[in-house]
Amino acid sequence: MRRIPLATGTPLLAALLLALPVLANAQQVQQADTGWQGKVHAPQYKETIFPPWQHGANNPALNKGLEFTVPEVNDLPDFHGDLDHPKLVIFVAGNYYFAMAPLVQAFEKEHPDFKGRVFYETLPPGILLKQMKAGGTITVGNMTWTVKPDVYAAGLKKIEAGIHDGVLTGKAISYVSNDLTIMVPKGNPAHITGLADLGKPGVTLSMPNPAWEGVARQIEASLKKAGGDALEQAVYDTKVKNGETTLTHIHHRQTPLYLMQGVAQAGVTWKSEAIFQEQAGHPISNVPIPADQNTTAIYAAAVVKGAAHPKAGLMWAEFLRSPTALKIFERYDFKPVSAHKPG
Repeated sequence: MRRIPLATGTPLLAALLLALPVLANAQQVQQADTGWQGKVHAPQYKETIFPPWQHGANNPALNKGLEFTVPEVNDLPDFHGDLDHPKLVIFVAGNYYFAMAPLVQAFEKEHPDFKGRVFYETLPPGILLKQMKAGGTITVGNMTWTVKPDVYAAGLKKIEAGIHDGVLTGKAISYVSNDLTIMVPKGNPAHITGLADLGKPGVTLSMPNPAWEGVARQIEASLKKAGGDALEQAVYDTKVKNGETTLTHIHHRQTPLYLMQGVAQAGVTWKSEAIFQEQAGHPISNVPIPADQNTTAIYAAAVVKGAAHPKAGLMWAEFLRSPTALKIFERYDFKPVSAHKPG
């Protein structure tokens, strides 16, 4: 093909030169609009790795009507049951969302008049408190509803603070404790051996957000035990800024998702959550944290001030420390509170 030489002063070349910035800008806009840095591809995933993971077992409603759940699109894994005239509403920190189904089933067995009339939420404790301060009203996507809790369950310190602030009433009823672990993909491809490895450059992490997850405080304490302020700063400051630490937006439910999706190589969670993931058949494992570096949390519950069903709320709180409930908690390596002191 014959080439036509272009002088810098020709109208054609001038037009091309003028068009280059426009074309480049259009390309940048196109990339920005994709939301995926210009890399557009069809989703390729196994639906089973997305919550809800208990295949409907966590919904205590008797009449489920049309069942319509689409992973990543229409999915409300932290809201359980029927909002139509519940007799017991539980707000429980998401630390043991996986244990709630068998707990509610056992409670209903002991109290048949509650069957199908229990509604519960398993959001992070800080977010649940915000919902309570908003009068129980919450919006998820295009849906808004109002539900006020009868009982609130979270870490013992948060329950005691709620009683002090007048949000909760009565006494704090403690029942089980939990320890931390390092959750990793099955096979531990990043060869994580302990907390110190989380500070290494290049190791990508999924960590609970300190803004609304109480577990972040326990994790920060453990990081300092293992590597001082330098390790805590590396994980929760330096790596957050350079993108190697991804902070969760919901709660620890996101960490196993990030591990299975390859977004992260490790993340600190409660040991019970790693055990549940393994029991669910997900490719998840964990690296134990030594006792001298670990931090223990004690869980407690209390009745919410002004609750519509305070007697039912107290019944649930007392049930949580019953032999029946403790046996369920033991499946996920929770310990009765008498076996631990706060970390």
